[in-house]
Amino acid sequence: MTDYAQEQEMEIEALEAILMDEFKEIHSSESGLNTSNRCFQITITPQEDDEESTYSSVRLALIFSHTEKYPDEPPLLNVSSLKGIQSGDLKILKEKLEQEAVENLGMAMIYTLVTSAKDWLSERFAEETGAEDAEDDEAKKEEVIVPHGEPVTIDTFLAWRERFEAELALERAKLMPDSALNAPKEKKLTGRQWFESGRASGKAAAAIAEESDEDEDDIDFDDDDFEDDEEDMLEHYLAEKTDSSSHS
Repeated sequence: MTDYAQEQEMEIEALEAILMDEFKEIHSSESGLNTSNRCFQITITPQEDDEESTYSSVRLALIFSHTEKYPDEPPLLNVSSLKGIQSGDLKILKEKLEQEAVENLGMAMIYTLVTSAKDWLSERFAEETGAEDAEDDEAKKEEVIVPHGEPVTIDTFLAWRERFEAELALERAKLMPDSALNAPKEKKLTGRQWFESGRASGKAAAAIAEESDEDEDDIDFDDDDFEDDEEDMLEHYLAEKTDSSSHS
């Protein structure tokens, strides 16, 4: 004949040794159970993967009382929130534990139910935390300003400068006759000399005349006179890139 009282007492002693401060006896009036038998409360928090991980936002109490023929019949069970758990979640957990108690009849099962409750709590609130983290990540992505255009580096600036100087040389060449371009460097005509010689015509003459009115200095088309300071060219390049990005 099974000595149920002895089995129940042995389980209580084992739970006290394993759970220590998380295990305590409470008055039946505090249990929420319909019994006058001894009642016990076990504090449960989610399973932590490491020492730094904490789930301080949730904590529950698993309350139980042995029935007369426990463990051949299920114990009386109740769960209550100690911190941060909604009544809907408590109902789901209680139904889960009662089902597991039926499946474990014939053996001491309270520690098994404690482990199951801890695992459920970990999964339930780990999913919620993961969803919140995903929302935070999405919000951060929306705040990120995506740069437009090509990033400014030494290589991109030098490549742009080569194109700029080539375009500038081409524009100068359009204003000069072939004879001036092919002449030896020391015999090249200045803009004023070429204009005053009477060989300027059309748009070229108009362009040189306008330039002459604005500035009395001679215009020498020697390449050395058209080399800009690199800092000025960089400012021009950056301004060009900014303008290009604003229109893209």
